[in-house]
Amino acid sequence: MSERFIGPRSGLQWISLGDSGSSCPVAGSTTVAFRSWAESFLTQPCDELGRDGPVCPYVRPSMRRDLLWIAQVPSARPRPEWLRAIIEDALEVYPELPTGNGGSTSVLRALITVFPNLADLSLIDEMHLEFKTRFVERGAMLGQFYPGCDQPGLWNKDFRPLDAPMPMLVVRSMMTTDFPFLLNRPEWMNAYVRKFAPGLPAHVRAVMVGRLTARPDNWVPAYHEQPEDARSPF
Repeated sequence: MSERFIGPRSGLQWISLGDSGSSCPVAGSTTVAFRSWAESFLTQPCDELGRDGPVCPYVRPSMRRDLLWIAQVPSARPRPEWLRAIIEDALEVYPELPTGNGGSTSVLRALITVFPNLADLSLIDEMHLEFKTRFVERGAMLGQFYPGCDQPGLWNKDFRPLDAPMPMLVVRSMMTTDFPFLLNRPEWMNAYVRKFAPGLPAHVRAVMVGRLTARPDNWVPAYHEQPEDARSPF
């Protein structure tokens, strides 16, 4: 696959990760670095993860089906207005990505924007916070990755799955197992229920109700693994 997507506001170009023969600069060291991290970490089991299986069970099938697109922002100090244009473009481009063999593989799609030379890593968190609601409202998730990111994992709070070798913002489809990441704001929960309520697993509904109705001094587990569920990436 050699399909490319160009953001109308930013002019940034996302290319298929499998387009290794491209002359585009992103097909060089950035792609090599991402593939190395994906193959050595994301697709591998980890003792600290807190569950069996690879860190992200979706990455290997995504790569196999060529459903990852990647772009590089080479600037060390990109202008904030350009950063916003890039993320707004990602919001529009993501739904247009091919789904492979059909709707069943749409959850494997991801749009990866890499900032290999970024000097101020706090910009990743700032952009993530500013834009997360807009992605969630469209049934997608915006993930922040960078060296030293201290966001805890879902299965083990001492695990740091977003601690990546390069700063990145990643767009992927929202999944039923994302609900622990969406409990902090009612508009996020509204978007989650709107997308999944018709087929929401009973145990997820039960945990959700418990979290939403518990008194502030009560603690309700965020998630109990159920073998029939698709597992969360993190």
